[in-house]
Amino acid sequence: MIQFSQRRILVVDDEHTIAESVAVRLRAEGFVVELAHDGPSAVAAAVSWQPDLVILDVMLPGFDGLEVCRRIQAQRPVPVLMLTARDDETDLLVGLAVGADDYLTKPFSMRELAARVHALLRRVDRARSAAEHRPAPLVLGDLEIKPAERRVCRAGVEVHLTPTEFDLLMHLAGKPRTVLPRERLLADVWGWADGVGTRTVDSHVKALRRKLGADLIRTVHGVGYALEVTSS
Repeated sequence: MIQFSQRRILVVDDEHTIAESVAVRLRAEGFVVELAHDGPSAVAAAVSWQPDLVILDVMLPGFDGLEVCRRIQAQRPVPVLMLTARDDETDLLVGLAVGADDYLTKPFSMRELAARVHALLRRVDRARSAAEHRPAPLVLGDLEIKPAERRVCRAGVEVHLTPTEFDLLMHLAGKPRTVLPRERLLADVWGWADGVGTRTVDSHVKALRRKLGADLIRTVHGVGYALEVTSS
């Protein structure tokens, strides 16, 4: 397994003070960090430097973080943690749709940011390890999941999912029709042990429904979610 100290993180924020503060904390955690402060330079850095993770502010000059995320994900899949000053669900869902894996709303603590970064990279490692075992495709009704390739089809049509969306879908598909509490999903998929941040689960479920169909995941209010098996 690659050690965290070898990982490279691109931090993109037009507020230089915030970007520098994030960089200081991540370097103290053992990461190699580069900074960018606008949309065009962020895309250029992502292409040339090939970071292992991108921390990306939504509001940027040149073009915004959503466009940056869209462009870098078109080049290669990379985990993206988005930062937003607005607790706006529409912005968050758009961010998830263009390839972000997680988000933090400003102001945030450096401790929480570091924890999210470590959790994202652990998920990347788990995904690589799982792919090496070449597990067989999982077929549930008209839903087909290919874990080794990290590809998903519904009714024969391939659907692009972000790394986190794929991990969440796989976890739900592992126990179809079983209601999994939000807190358990946070712990198992995101690696968050304190149960804080259930809205993150809700946002990713909404993204999955938008891409795969509203009927695929059932909500049990006050409890959690279950994947429903549909006919082919």
